[in-house]
Amino acid sequence: MVRSIVVAFAASLVSIAGSAWAQGPAKLPAGPDLAKGQQIASQACAACHAADGNSPAAANPKLAGQIPEYLHRQLMNFKPQGAKKAERENAVMAGMVAALSADDMRNVAAYYASQKLKPAAAKDKALAALGQKLYRGGNPSAGLPACAGCHGPAGAGVPAQYPRIAGQFAEYIDAQLKAFRSGARANDPNGMMRGVAAKMSEREIQAVAEYAAGLR
Repeated sequence: MVRSIVVAFAASLVSIAGSAWAQGPAKLPAGPDLAKGQQIASQACAACHAADGNSPAAANPKLAGQIPEYLHRQLMNFKPQGAKKAERENAVMAGMVAALSADDMRNVAAYYASQKLKPAAAKDKALAALGQKLYRGGNPSAGLPACAGCHGPAGAGVPAQYPRIAGQFAEYIDAQLKAFRSGARANDPNGMMRGVAAKMSEREIQAVAEYAAGLR
């Protein structure tokens, strides 16, 4: 009796396995297509960010070597979602992403992330020295946390959460901190960067931006 049950159970497993095999292996989600990303970058992005993501102009951020999830999220934020307005408002970028699908944005983000960063450099040693103190230790008297807590000791960022800022243009970092401080940029989760920038003086913003530009 018991042997009959075991045999029947084994036969049913074979039948199930055979059915699954006949259907073929489960299809995994396709990864980013770097070739398509490169094509989009060369056609739509290169004028401002360069074909390899090393923008020649400080007003436009360097994208080479940036965390792909962060780049993808920023591109998505520039595009209105349904009836909702874009989380990050920028007339130029809104026009750039208007015709891009979510896959397009994922592909171009992955492509730029795969490129080698040609880092900017700190130009003012005294300002960078102040920036180093703030970046590593914050300003306890103002309740300002250390930048390294989220962006890492070397400014490499944390994948999918916080962007790489090492080697970015000081002018661009300065502009973004001021945008967070004024509320002009508000796509930071839970208002984290707005809260941080609100506690920074003009000179502190300049100093942190200068130090980050020289990080490697």
